[in-house]
Amino acid sequence: MGRFADLELKHYAEPERGDRIDFRDGALCVPDEPVVPYIEGDGVGVDITPAMKSVLDAAVTKAYGGKRRLAWWEIFAGEKAMNLYGTAIPDDSFAALRYFRLGIKGPLTTPVGGGFRSLNVAFRQVLDLYACVRPVRWFDGVPAPLKRPQDVDMIIFRENTEDLYAGIEWEEGTPDCLKVIRFLKEEMGATGFRNDSGIGIKPISVTGTKRLVRMAIRYAIDHNLPSVTLVHKGNIMKFTEGAFRKWGYEVAAQEFGDRCVTEEQVEKDFGGKVPAGKIVVKDRIADAMFQQILLRPSEYSVLAMANLNGDYISDALAAAVGGLGLAPGANMNDEIAFFEATHGTAPKYAGQDKINPGSLILSAVLMLEHLGWQEAADLVVTGLERSISRGVVTYDLARQREGAQEVSCSRFARSVVESM
Repeated sequence: MGRFADLELKHYAEPERGDRIDFRDGALCVPDEPVVPYIEGDGVGVDITPAMKSVLDAAVTKAYGGKRRLAWWEIFAGEKAMNLYGTAIPDDSFAALRYFRLGIKGPLTTPVGGGFRSLNVAFRQVLDLYACVRPVRWFDGVPAPLKRPQDVDMIIFRENTEDLYAGIEWEEGTPDCLKVIRFLKEEMGATGFRNDSGIGIKPISVTGTKRLVRMAIRYAIDHNLPSVTLVHKGNIMKFTEGAFRKWGYEVAAQEFGDRCVTEEQVEKDFGGKVPAGKIVVKDRIADAMFQQILLRPSEYSVLAMANLNGDYISDALAAAVGGLGLAPGANMNDEIAFFEATHGTAPKYAGQDKINPGSLILSAVLMLEHLGWQEAADLVVTGLERSISRGVVTYDLARQREGAQEVSCSRFARSVVESM
């Protein structure tokens, strides 16, 4: 019997070293050598994942002098899992993430022809990773379309398990779709759509909304950030998007009333000046928010929104500061945190040691911060900033910047380490 006797694995051998992260009194208890399950990823995962691991190992060693280290343990999903086990996500991978409460992955391609609609969505829904967390900021030296990209420093909390991403839809003309249309028209009296429509359902729940907004507000409090903005389309979809806004304000008032104020309260009760120690909870219509992230980004810090709005705005915000190559991400709930590259697999570059590993490296920074290893996280960010500011960058940034030194994926990782 191994060290992790209560970890039930059908195919994988358990980790040879490392310990499990635990919870005590509602807080993470992180050992000096935590097991970190990782999925290499498809396509360019073969390049960026080793680069990320080398940067993290160097940062942890430098920060803690060998007293801490990461116990990397490979698990599988995507093409590699199909080749080894005949399934896109083996049950062992879900079991590992539940047990060790942590993981990181490269990009995945969903196999064509059945099974999961999306491997990324499958992880989120099976493990109930209800929050997609996407910090966005600008790095000096990265070409960006904004005049003042340095004003962008936001973190998006996007609901992960419902809204249109719940995947409840029926194809036009199918018996099931026609049955739904008949029900909507004859039983519910619904109008405004045609008989040759495809139909999708958009569920937004009290539970899904409140736990997401709760996490966003807690993050703002823990990181001393000035505001949380609820982004919605409630002027049109009053009982889904509008309800998201309503329930978000309820969480702020009922659970964080001693720390949160609304914009209306600031104007009415405090003469337009935010009281010390208070977080402003406000809301914006989604289409107006697209303007705000371009024209007035310095006025926003934490954004909370339902899935589809978050999908659009997170990518648009990343583009505003230079693109997805340096956009990190995490999918998490109250016990499990799963970090990931936010870009695709780019199969035409796979194995060429060419692609920018920045997204996965910065996602790993989020992982270090989640562990409470801030010293190592800061070293990685410092190394990344210095390498980029010197113009030592991969092709995607080099082609946009005159005088840059184009380097490979692995060489960029070494530059980050050398610049710590």
